[in-house]
Amino acid sequence: MRKVLKIITIILVAGFFLIQLYRPARTNIPVVQSETLEATTQVSENVRAILKRSCSDCHTNQTNWIWYSNIAPISWGMVDHVNEGRKKLNFSKWATYDANLKDKKLDEICIEVENAEMPHYQYLWLHWDARLSADDIKTLCDWTKSEQAKLLQNSEEK
Repeated sequence: MRKVLKIITIILVAGFFLIQLYRPARTNIPVVQSETLEATTQVSENVRAILKRSCSDCHTNQTNWIWYSNIAPISWGMVDHVNEGRKKLNFSKWATYDANLKDKKLDEICIEVENAEMPHYQYLWLHWDARLSADDIKTLCDWTKSEQAKLLQNSEEK
C-alpha cells in the first residue's frame, strides 16, 4: 500500500510540474490614453476608486498580474477571465465604443453590480477589498445613469 501511495504522489508531483510548462499569455496591451474611459467621460474620484479597486484588473489593459497568476492551473483560468472581461467591457478602449454601445455597457454595469454578478465571485476569493458595498453600488449606478443621460442629451443635440 505504501508503495502505491508513493507512486501516486510521484505522479501527482511530476504532473504538477509538467503542467507548469503550458503558460498562457498574460498580456497588458499598451493603452492609448485618448481611448480610455477617463479621457472621454466624466469620472468622479469616488467612481474612479471603485472602478480601479473592483473592475480594472479584468476590464482594462492594465491587469495587475499577481504572483499566483504564474501557477497552473490557476493561471489558465485567470487569463481566460481577463480576456473574456476585456472582450465584454474594456475601459481602456471606451472611446472606441459608439454611443449605443456605451449606453448598453453603462446599463449592464449597474445591473451586474446590483445583482452581485460583478466583481466575479472567483475574483473576490483573493481580492476582498474589491467587494462592493451598498454605497459603492449606488455610486456606480448613479454614475452610469448620469452618463447615460449625457449620452441621450448629446444624441438629441445632433
